[in-house]
Amino acid sequence: MPDVKLEIQMLYDRVMVRISPEDGERRSSGGIVIPATAQMAKRLAWGSVFGVGTSVRHVKVGDRVLFNPEDQLEVEVQGSTYLVMRERDLHAVASELTEHGTGLYL
Repeated sequence: MPDVKLEIQMLYDRVMVRISPEDGERRSSGGIVIPATAQMAKRLAWGSVFGVGTSVRHVKVGDRVLFNPEDQLEVEVQGSTYLVMRERDLHAVASELTEHGTGLYL
């Protein structure tokens, strides 16, 4: 029997996110490299949405979202690591057009 590929469908208000690679090492404004393992304060992370459940209302696949990576469930699919969380655990969505934005851009 050949390998059958099964499509993953997120349920209810769940969102599947992959953390952006630039959230590893970073540089201070003075040019000092700060390793990803340095713990300064709880740090939120940006990630890309790869799947949404049927009850998700404010994000869609391809959006960039801001969330706390420490409080989420991790899953590995085909060698890539994703985080699964509820939509309510997202803090912000980065999009091109918005009515109620902050005026800040990535």
